[in-house]
Formats: sequence, C-alpha cells, structure tokens
Amino acid sequence: MGIRFAKWRAAFNITENTPSTLAIEENAKTLARYALLSQQAGLVPIVEPDVSIQGTFNLARCQKVMEEVWAATFKALNDHHVHLEAVILKTNMVLPGRACNEKVSTERAAIATVWALSRTVPPALAGVGFLSGGQTEEESSVNLNAINQAPGPKPWALTFCFGRALQESAQKVWASNQADIASAQDIFIKRCEANSLASLGKYVPGSIPSFA
Repeated sequence: MGIRFAKWRAAFNITENTPSTLAIEENAKTLARYALLSQQAGLVPIVEPDVSIQGTFNLARCQKVMEEVWAATFKALNDHHVHLEAVILKTNMVLPGRACNEKVSTERAAIATVWALSRTVPPALAGVGFLSGGQTEEESSVNLNAINQAPGPKPWALTFCFGRALQESAQKVWASNQADIASAQDIFIKRCEANSLASLGKYVPGSIPSFA
C-alpha cells in the first residue's frame, strides 16, 4: 500500500519581539502531539515549523529564531517519545527577511542553515524538506544546492518540498496555451530535475530554464 503521510503546520513571524518563548514552546508541543498520534495511526508525520520570510530581520536574527524553534520542536518530539526515524521536518531555509537591507551571499545563507540544523536537529531524523518560502524557482534551486554543498556534517537527506517554486513555470506555460499540455509537462519535469540535482549538490545555476 506504500507509505502514507500527514502534515501539521505551525506558522511563526519574526519581529523584534516575536516569536515569544511561550509561542514557540506551545506550538512545539502541538506539533509533537500530532506527530505521536500520526505514528500511532500508522502515518508518517511531516512536522512543519514554518517561519515567514516576510519582514526586515537579518540573517543572524533568522538563524537565532530557527535554532530556538527547531530546538523546542525536537525537545517536544523527544518528550512525547516520537520515533524520529519516521519523521520528516518540513521547514524554511535560514534567510534574511524580504524587506531586509542586508544582502548575503548564497553560500553564507547555506552555511547558516546547515549550522542551525547541526546545532538542533538530531541525526536520527529521516529527512528535511525545505520550503521555498516566497523565493523564485531559480532562487529556491540555487539555495538548496548551496545547502547541500555547504561544509559541515549533514546526516539527513536535505531535499525540497516546494509548491509555487516547482510549479510556477509550468502553470504559466499552460495558462498561455491550455491546449499545449506537453510543453507544461516538459517544463515541470525540468524543474523537478533541477531540484533533484540541487538535493545532491549538483545543480548548475541557470542550467535549466525557468519562466517564473
């Protein structure tokens, strides 16, 4: 019958004073209770602590918040005796907010993401699926590729869980000519290929077309 999944999302916004410790801890407990119930029902829980990319926060602030959120989430999962080998973490990359004036390199953001994960996420976890979080298709692929190329221990599969950043080009091609289904399918497959390569750290930026 294959593997069946369930998903629960906890959303956070970064400001000068948020998310609060209480908000982080209570959402972490909710995610853990859901994960335990999912496993008891024979489902693989996708645990999604999602920090919005909207805001003026810089890279360091995002990394600090992500470490707090991930640490609280995995403490709660362990407290609830959730089997981490059968859990997928769906979460955002460590990036500055969209309205932040600080510009950081892809490599620096990737290192911040890997460091934050290595400090807080147990190696027993089955894998990490990154959200695109408002990035373009190409930005998402390039950043995922850089994360997989970044130095440091990476005991988990680091892959993609994209929506718009996987489908937008295909949707635009199909919308321009709804009879030309083959072209839309072709560009969708190409974006899948781009992200598959990025999951291995083998994507060459700009090598696969994007119309988004």
